[in-house]
Amino acid sequence: MADTLTQAEETAIDAKAARKAARLARQISAFAKNHGGSAEGQLAHIGRGTTRIALVGANEEWGNLVAPSFEIARKAAEIAGITLRDDFDGEMAAKVRTGPYEWTRMAGMQLGGPSNG
Repeated sequence: MADTLTQAEETAIDAKAARKAARLARQISAFAKNHGGSAEGQLAHIGRGTTRIALVGANEEWGNLVAPSFEIARKAAEIAGITLRDDFDGEMAAKVRTGPYEWTRMAGMQLGGPSNG
C-alpha cells in the first residue's frame, strides 16, 4: 500500500480545508460585526491538532472557536481580516469584559458565588 496521497486525494483535502477556513472566517466576521464592528484574535494549540481561536470584540465581549488545525485557523483569521496577536497577554486580556456567567464558571465558587453543579 502506498504511503503517499494521490493528486486527487490531496486536492480533496485542500478543498475541504479551504471550505472549513471559509466557514470559520464567516463566523469570525459575524462575531466582529455583532461585537462592535471589529475583533482581535489569538491562536493556541489545544491538543490533538486542534487550535482555539480566542476572539475579543471591540465592545469587550469575547468568544472562542475551534479549528481542526493551526493552518486552517490562521487562514480563517486572514480571510476575516482580523488582527492576530501572538499571545493572549495582559493588553488583550484587559480588553475582555466578563459577566456573571463567566464569574460563576471561572471563580464563582471560590468567591462565594453559586456553584457550577
